[in-house]
Amino acid sequence: MKKNKHKKYSVPLQSVIDTARGNLHIGENYKHIPFAIKRFYIINNIPQRNAVRGMHAHKKIDQAIFCVNGSFDLHMDDGNKKWKIAMNDPAHGVLVKNKIWHHMTNFSKDCVIFVAASDYYKENDYIRDYNEFIKLI
Repeated sequence: MKKNKHKKYSVPLQSVIDTARGNLHIGENYKHIPFAIKRFYIINNIPQRNAVRGMHAHKKIDQAIFCVNGSFDLHMDDGNKKWKIAMNDPAHGVLVKNKIWHHMTNFSKDCVIFVAASDYYKENDYIRDYNEFIKLI
């Protein structure tokens, strides 16, 4: 991941680089990830590079998104501006705060995504309609 000009969304992990045994990337609640993780999920085996995932915002839930392997593009929208972040470094995640519309595209064949969430799944926390999102913002 290139230097993130949206620093407030950056989630750098502690890294131990070991060329002989492999790299170790460490994240801790409230130290690296700014919330207690109540839910996590992994996305992999995305069959089409041009697939689109996400296309929603959350009312209250915050998420930290990491590309553990491969690459993808994370698109974010705060209602005023839109930006894209190339995700390709497992040591640098992105904080997707509540009320940020986001979606993911341009997946490499070997892409593996890890998402940590600040709360359990709650369907009523999702904003799945972009026009509703804009009204809320």
